[in-house]
Amino acid sequence: MEETQTSAALYQALWNSADILRSKMDANDYKSYLLGMVFYKYLSDKLLLFVAETMDEETDDLQEALATYSKYYDDVDMHEDLIEVVKNELSYAIEPQLTFTALVNRINDGSFQLEELAQGFRNIEQADELFENLFEDIDLYSKKLGATPQKQNQTIASVMKALAVLDVAAHAGDMLGDAYEYLIGQFATDSGKKAGEFYTPQPVAKLMTRIALLGREGKKGFTLYDATMGSGSLLLNAKKYSHEPNTVSYYGQELNTSTYNLARMNMILHGVPIENQYLHNADTLDEDWPTTEPTNFDGVLMNPPYSAKWSADSGFLQDPRFSAFGALAPKSKADFAFLLHGYYHLKQDGGVMAIVLPHGVLFRGNAEGKIRKHLLEEGAIDTVIGLPSNIFFNTSIPTTVIILKKNRIDRDVFFIDASKEFDKGKNQNLMTDAHIEKVLEAYKNRQNIDKFAHLASFEEIKENDFNLNIPRYVDTFEEEEVAPLAEIVTNINRTNQEIAEKTSALMDMLGLLKGTTPEAKQDLQALLNNFKG
Repeated sequence: MEETQTSAALYQALWNSADILRSKMDANDYKSYLLGMVFYKYLSDKLLLFVAETMDEETDDLQEALATYSKYYDDVDMHEDLIEVVKNELSYAIEPQLTFTALVNRINDGSFQLEELAQGFRNIEQADELFENLFEDIDLYSKKLGATPQKQNQTIASVMKALAVLDVAAHAGDMLGDAYEYLIGQFATDSGKKAGEFYTPQPVAKLMTRIALLGREGKKGFTLYDATMGSGSLLLNAKKYSHEPNTVSYYGQELNTSTYNLARMNMILHGVPIENQYLHNADTLDEDWPTTEPTNFDGVLMNPPYSAKWSADSGFLQDPRFSAFGALAPKSKADFAFLLHGYYHLKQDGGVMAIVLPHGVLFRGNAEGKIRKHLLEEGAIDTVIGLPSNIFFNTSIPTTVIILKKNRIDRDVFFIDASKEFDKGKNQNLMTDAHIEKVLEAYKNRQNIDKFAHLASFEEIKENDFNLNIPRYVDTFEEEEVAPLAEIVTNINRTNQEIAEKTSALMDMLGLLKGTTPEAKQDLQALLNNFKG
């Protein structure tokens, strides 16, 4: 109950903050401001509460904690030791007067200056490599915030006041994850951009993560890789389903710098130890990463941009990620390039990869058909799961989760048609826990289930010319029940009788009409004759 209330307070504060910015910029811009300032508040609050606890003046009141911090910060004898302890523990320090709490106090007394928040951002960024350039997407002096410095000051002050009510440090859930889900769910439709590109809906993320971890939930030092990590939400699901969450190592790459920074914040806010984060800002397809040990991982999870364009330069045929397959994904559809990149980084023994892609990868021909055939002959494709349509924010098309493994003994493929496993939502369809459990149970048992799942042998797949289109293997056709002949005749007679009654009533009404000119009388009579047939 407490967590629900805390989440409700978080959502309400975010909604209020978004209201301030919504009229000034689109959702894709204001999410950076909101989540950046929530993150700064988190760092600030965490520091204040840590200092209060360290100095044996523990409190959950931020004003009291600020007073404690200011007192010892200004103490000549205590200052240096205190800052050293803070930096060793938190990897950063914020001056008392630049903490979120102190800035809001100045907003309330009318003395706040925007430069103070900008300085706070700079201090965090310069404190440790972990925070470098973290706030670079937040332009506090943007004209979108207001035409004059005073207007910009006023806008940011209003947002900070709306966020001040958040008990960020004590949030019971994964706070920024909740914020992402709420913001995207509420505002993705406000944005003219593909807001869903940096976020995988939780039900899909849950399904993929549980498959990747299946049977290895208790493994220490589990390594997980997402080459198109977005905000990191897909990777971070491992914290929920691993029994050794503090030992999981996260490897992620993201092309968009703004989204990459959100992923960095997300990792920190989810409490991932610094030494377990390995995040990279670059083009996954253009240049391989990681190239230094480790390069292969226990689990690979990916939700790449669907049918994206890429160079498909002939030089990639020499790239070890693609060279074994003798063909490159077409320039207009990089789906298989992403898949092969992830597969290349999968461990030989026991590695499990789950990737979401559009259905076209299952049956398109030419280069894609050649790659798919090679993967099937190698036994790489373990399972194909058809997901419902309209469950992602950036597309309504149905998608598929493909599970890949290396060094499989068999070359069969298990098909699950989960396209009907959803509850209808207002904007998106939703897979519930019950739907996910049904899919997981089928995946674990690998048995035929009428109209839901089918284990296809390699010979069967070969007979289908290596086409993996799910309806070829899982027949979901439902025959309509045929009514008895006598019932059909009765219905026809009833319909004919109703037609005759309606025609008679219409003729009566037409008979009341009178033509006012010879031509009108002639037209009316022709009409009546046509009805009489």
